[in-house]
Amino acid sequence: MHTLIKNGLVIDTEPEPVVLGHADVLVENGVIAEVGRDLPEPPGAEVIDATGRIVLPGFVDTHRHTWQAGIRAVAPDIDFPQYMHRVFDELAPRHRPQDVYAGTLAGALECLDAGITTLLDWSHAQFTPEHTGASVLALRDSGIRAVFGYCYGGPPGGLVAETRRVRETLFDTPGLVSMVIAALGPEIAGERRALEEWRLAEELGLPVTAHLGGHGRENAVKGLAFLEEHGLLAVPTTFVHALHYTDEEFRRIAAAGGTASVSPVDEMNLGLGYPTTGRARAAGIPTSLSADTVVCAPGDMFSQMRTAHLLERGRPDGAGLGFTTRDALRLATIEGAEVLGLAEVVGSLRPGKQADLVLLRTDTFGMAAAHDPIGAVVLNADTGVVETVMVAGRVVKRGGQLLHHDVAAVLTALAETASAVAGA
Repeated sequence: MHTLIKNGLVIDTEPEPVVLGHADVLVENGVIAEVGRDLPEPPGAEVIDATGRIVLPGFVDTHRHTWQAGIRAVAPDIDFPQYMHRVFDELAPRHRPQDVYAGTLAGALECLDAGITTLLDWSHAQFTPEHTGASVLALRDSGIRAVFGYCYGGPPGGLVAETRRVRETLFDTPGLVSMVIAALGPEIAGERRALEEWRLAEELGLPVTAHLGGHGRENAVKGLAFLEEHGLLAVPTTFVHALHYTDEEFRRIAAAGGTASVSPVDEMNLGLGYPTTGRARAAGIPTSLSADTVVCAPGDMFSQMRTAHLLERGRPDGAGLGFTTRDALRLATIEGAEVLGLAEVVGSLRPGKQADLVLLRTDTFGMAAAHDPIGAVVLNADTGVVETVMVAGRVVKRGGQLLHHDVAAVLTALAETASAVAGA
């Protein structure tokens, strides 16, 4: 099966974002086969006319609590302790498996609609096996490429057995949805749980993603020392909200192979701290962007790129003025793929990679006459210009409309969940 995307303004991102100019992209059996000018049309190929469109790799979100789509903007103006109380003490326990399914499906489709083709779903609504089954099914039903971050939320003592069960029964065959361990230790749920989580991840051959360094300086120092002391950073680990580390500590994280996920809107809105995008990268840490939660932040990557660019260049010490729109786009594509361990699979337009692609309109007042296409993607684009989205060569959005789903039914189910869990 062939698809030929013709005459688009092509942007590649590896090793650094670059505008290739007007070119074609040939996709064979879901894989990018060739990028070049005036490529011949294979017999029987589907042809997508990309004239007046920007063609680039799909965006990668490395940390999103996708199930929270049903409680969007429920707490737009609160700090982190208030967020924890409102969401986890009050609203999370009200989520039935069908609510987790509705939120996760709608949240994943929101990603696809906005050009996010790869998602790490940091899912901490795993109260029962039924909740877990609903989460994974929703990701698979959505058609997105997803990394399911499993965070055990059942009764005490069941973490190891249930995580093994999830790994063995839900991920015994390859597909678009894979698994990592979303750890609550050591800064949120303590050191004993951290030992269980990281050692289990090592046993199962899974990476770890954890909220580390975002809960104050003292917790950051203590948590990092604990991980180093017990040799846990031998397991590939993504530091989410790595806000309170020194440059020297960042260098230690880099030396251990750690990666970082920055949620610039959410980190500022909740008062967690000033995003450390540039400092983490300067230390050699692969760094990425994420929406985190639509409870108090937007769910699209354009907002995250813009915010990261603005805050880095606006650092009080002036040290971020070297951060460019190309850096922001790299964080949202190939560097995000590297953070997820998928740099050989997605994140750029290199032949041999999966065809996860996005076509953006340029015939709008916000995008027309852009002299720097990369600058326009980062500073001017929004979800309204996302015309076509492809995952593994399958078109999931065409003509500005999502395919393969009854969108009205998805939104009706989401509204029912919103009413059930938040009285909205």
